[in-house]
Amino acid sequence: MGSRPTRVDGGCYPVAVDATLSRPAREGEGSDAGRRTLVTDHVVQGCGVHHDRCGDDANPAGCFGKGIPYEVMLMKRFGVVLCFALTLPGCGMFAKDGLFHNRADDYLVAREHPVIKVPEGLDGQALGELYVIPNVAEPLIPEARQGIPRPQPLGTSLLEEEIKVQSLGDKRWVWINRAPAEVWPRVRNMLNSNDIGVTRADAAEGVIETVWVEFDDDPGKLHRYRLRLEQGMQADTTEVSVIHAVMAKDGQAPPWPESSLADERERTMADFIASGLAGDANAGSVSLLAQSIGSGAKVAVVAAADAEPYLLIKLGYDRSWASVAHSVSRDEFLLVDQDRTRGLFYVNLKEDVEREKPGFFARMLGAGKADSGAPVAANYRIELHDTDQGVQVRVNGEKDALERTRMLELLKRIRANLA
Repeated sequence: MGSRPTRVDGGCYPVAVDATLSRPAREGEGSDAGRRTLVTDHVVQGCGVHHDRCGDDANPAGCFGKGIPYEVMLMKRFGVVLCFALTLPGCGMFAKDGLFHNRADDYLVAREHPVIKVPEGLDGQALGELYVIPNVAEPLIPEARQGIPRPQPLGTSLLEEEIKVQSLGDKRWVWINRAPAEVWPRVRNMLNSNDIGVTRADAAEGVIETVWVEFDDDPGKLHRYRLRLEQGMQADTTEVSVIHAVMAKDGQAPPWPESSLADERERTMADFIASGLAGDANAGSVSLLAQSIGSGAKVAVVAAADAEPYLLIKLGYDRSWASVAHSVSRDEFLLVDQDRTRGLFYVNLKEDVEREKPGFFARMLGAGKADSGAPVAANYRIELHDTDQGVQVRVNGEKDALERTRMLELLKRIRANLA
């Protein structure tokens, strides 16, 4: 080999090398047959790195780097190129015609097939619909309307959890804006944590009956309670009613009365349930057994195609009147007058009143001052009719008849605040 790189002041610089490689002579060849000049004036970069032999006739190009043969370097480069080429179609493996078919957009080309007909005498229950679509008697979107309709307002009682004790006459109940399936385990947990025994707990019916207990302030008598959970007037609301019964300590258990025998005991139990629900930390549990509570809604919008729509409340007239009165006195309604004997409410909408107000310049010129003391005229009339199916709530215009879509909109607004 020629000269090596020389070191100057701790550094290195390349020098010209007259490189000659040799191999042992084979049989039948002369002594100089193994010597062959491969590279002349080859520039070597390095510091003290010198290889006496980096190849033979099969590798005439010599070595790269720190003695890496050319074949190894070529294989590494080929491997990198091959890996890169294999990653290019990686995303295409999940395409429509790829190895793994992406079914995200299959519904766009789905076709409707006829329903499978089960022969007579065989049970076709296993072939039923998983998600049954009910028939809609009245379309929620009208066929033709100018502009985009405004979204329906969300009832204010559904935003945050709210618990309160409500009463009407001799009836009292605890109201909470949570579904019965969620309230049921909370009530059970509250009774267990306070060592109140339970003789009956029917999740399907929503009934809990306690054991007979004796109070210190009433010796010689035994008391028990029946708690009933029902669906509220709105979706995902629950009403917990309480009935109190009492008997002599050595007497025979009487049947459950229609109403509580001691109003003070009932009030105390209702307050106890309300405070227990408010302080319950297990508010996220849901009972699967109690999902059937309140399967029948107490309020429904009836909209037949050949008749005016109305709101059907499956409760007594007194409760229905109080609920509608509560609804029309909240949020966007303005109660003008009411007549309980005739079952009438006269109301306005705040948005209509704001729209009818005179503008800024009109008020500057005195518009609206002359009518400031005049009675407010109602735009809508709400009527309650007691029937065998329940109480019907109908709405119409006080001056002009309302369109069907406007009636439905007002009925849904009334329903949103029923309590």
